[in-house]
Amino acid sequence: MFFLMGITNGRKDLNFNQVITCPVCGLYSNYHVYMTYMVLSLFFIPCFKWNRQYYVETGCCHTVYGLDKSVGKRIARGEQVQIQPEDLQRLQNAGYSVRMRKCSSCGFRTLENYDFCPKCGQRLS
Repeated sequence: MFFLMGITNGRKDLNFNQVITCPVCGLYSNYHVYMTYMVLSLFFIPCFKWNRQYYVETGCCHTVYGLDKSVGKRIARGEQVQIQPEDLQRLQNAGYSVRMRKCSSCGFRTLENYDFCPKCGQRLS
């Protein structure tokens, strides 16, 4: 008898819409909220999720913010929440904002600075 199991990263875009004036670029835009997590799968069925983190990305300049966990959980439950500036922590690296990188081949998104996609192996642009 053998078991097929694995641990992978996951991402879930949350159903949330809030119109804002971006504090970085000054454009009229909206927030996109998503959750990242680690998941244990048995026989390709997700069984256990942990290390949930919530992020907000602006639709204009794609600045990424860390979202307060309690607010993120409320949004994930479907509550109508207004995100306040004190709920956000701008993610920065060497003086510039961290941006989400997306693989053009498989669509995998990551905040990490990979040269190649961890899902399909294609070079990230």
